[in-house]
Amino acid sequence: MGVAALILGIVSTIFGFVPFCGIIAFVPAVVGLILGIIDIVQKSKKNEPRGMAIAGVILTGIAIIVISLWTFIFSAIFIGTADYLDNNQDEISTYFNDEIDTWEDFGHDFLDNYYSNYYEESL
Repeated sequence: MGVAALILGIVSTIFGFVPFCGIIAFVPAVVGLILGIIDIVQKSKKNEPRGMAIAGVILTGIAIIVISLWTFIFSAIFIGTADYLDNNQDEISTYFNDEIDTWEDFGHDFLDNYYSNYYEESL
């Protein structure tokens, strides 16, 4: 179980540092943490070496902390963005409507100039 905890700790720590992949690595991290703790307790009773289990518990603990931080950071960003959009909805819609009007005018002017030049050349 110590080897399994170490492997799950390594994998979940690597995936934990990748944004948006940490959620996938959360379950293996918890499983590795449980396996490592169980292995430490069993090997402590038998006075056997428990280095791999300790390393697995440390790595899965690091992975869980990193995954929690990424989740907190991205949730704060998304909540802040949603609040900003809710509070400034009128300004944003005015801005986009102005931009759409500008691009529509540009498109009409561009096409009018292109076709007027095209027809003048063909005459």
